[in-house]
Amino acid sequence: MAQLFFKYGAMNSGKTIEILKVAHNYEEQNKPVVIMTSGIDDRDEVGFVSSRIGLRREAVPVFDETNIYHIIDEMAIKPACILIDESQFLTKEHVYQLAHIVDDLDIPVMAFGLKNDFRNELFEGSHYLLIYADKIEEMKTICWYCHKKAIMNMRLVDGQPVYTGEQIQIGGNESYLPVCRKHYHHPPHH
Repeated sequence: MAQLFFKYGAMNSGKTIEILKVAHNYEEQNKPVVIMTSGIDDRDEVGFVSSRIGLRREAVPVFDETNIYHIIDEMAIKPACILIDESQFLTKEHVYQLAHIVDDLDIPVMAFGLKNDFRNELFEGSHYLLIYADKIEEMKTICWYCHKKAIMNMRLVDGQPVYTGEQIQIGGNESYLPVCRKHYHHPPHH
């Protein structure tokens, strides 16, 4: 039976690498996959998943109005698996569509993303994935400042931590750091 997986982790926990690895493993067995990512994330180009270590692949961009279920349902050759990067940016409706893909089309879906934003609020996509996923798995990474597990994402603007503002502001290392709870509240001075 197909399942909906949500694999979450702080920044730099290897989510995109895992997607590329899973895709490679399926494709090595001649099983097609569909990789999707948020159309919001334009750090590289819209419609690409990119890992910080330099691996990248084309992906289907998902925008607010995208109907993921229809895209998959209309494919002549059904994929063996659907992999979604930046799943925190999905809407509630997208998560329903993923659940229907799993339940009605019997295709497994693996969604990877952040759980909480820099204000420690859940993203909409993450909120509904936590509710609807059959399996939830944490991908671990360590705090930027110590050896504890990072469970939060700190936003830095001009090197200073910021705790308020718009939820979505795309950035890489220059503006977000994975941190433990202690260093989220009490970052060492830069």
